[in-house]
Amino acid sequence: MTLPATAVTAAVTPSSPDRPPTIWPSVPYPDPQAAIDFLVATFGFEPTALIPGDEPGRYAEIELRWPHGSGGIIIRSWDRPAPNWLYVVTPDPDGLYERVKAAGLEITREIEDTDYGSRTFTVVDPWSVSWTFGTYPGS
Repeated sequence: MTLPATAVTAAVTPSSPDRPPTIWPSVPYPDPQAAIDFLVATFGFEPTALIPGDEPGRYAEIELRWPHGSGGIIIRSWDRPAPNWLYVVTPDPDGLYERVKAAGLEITREIEDTDYGSRTFTVVDPWSVSWTFGTYPGS
């Protein structure tokens, strides 16, 4: 592999700030139906597309949208979870923090205010995927 000759040293203004995101993280789970049930009930994702798989009642992919923004994730089947860490912008991190705490999930970063202006926390779901929720929307 050849690395680029010039290192990235400055941020730029996005060239398409008014368009919806076109990058969809794909998160593998060994039991996609259990994962979607959990992510919808506990975090509040909305299932917007169920793409059928080879077997009846099974899905090749499941699209989940975040109700507080334009992004989403794709849940797919895999025999074991892959290490993932996702950041999700939420207008109510304190309310979501209380929900995940009540669900008994492992919180790896307690809710806090950061020096860059976000209120944030990190939790691990039952399949070892890390989720950080915060108010920082990016620039």
